[in-house]
Amino acid sequence: MKKKLTLKNQVGELERVNQFVEEIGEELGLDMELQMNLNLVMEEMVSNVIFYAYPEGKTADIELAAESNGKELTFVLTDQGKEFDPTAKEDADPDVNPIDREIGGMGIFIVKNIMNHVTYQRLEGKNLLTMTKAIK
Repeated sequence: MKKKLTLKNQVGELERVNQFVEEIGEELGLDMELQMNLNLVMEEMVSNVIFYAYPEGKTADIELAAESNGKELTFVLTDQGKEFDPTAKEDADPDVNPIDREIGGMGIFIVKNIMNHVTYQRLEGKNLLTMTKAIK
C-alpha cells in the first residue's frame, strides 16, 4: 500500500489529514485505538508545519506519504519550511504540571511514544520527518 496527500499549510487541511489516516486504517484493517493514535500523531506533526514552518501569509505545499508492507506503516511528512528537527528537541517532562511547563515539546513526546521509529532529515531544502509504526 502506498498513498500520498498534498496539502496547503492551512488549518482547514487538518480534516483531510484525518480522512487520509482513516482511509489507511480501513484499508489495512487497523483497530480503532491505533487509528486514533496515528491520527493524533499526524495531526500534531502537520499542525506544527502549518503553524511554524513558514512566515505568516506564505502559502506552501506539505506532503504526507504513507507506505505499508503489512508489518509496518511508515509516514513521511515533507515540507520546504524553515529547518527544524523535532527529534533533536529534549522531551517534555510529562510529570510537570502543564501550568509550570514551557510551551512546546509535548507533541513530539507523544509522537515518539506512539510511533516505533521517528527520524528527521534535511535534504535539498526540505524537511523530511519519517515516522514508523509496527502494525502486525
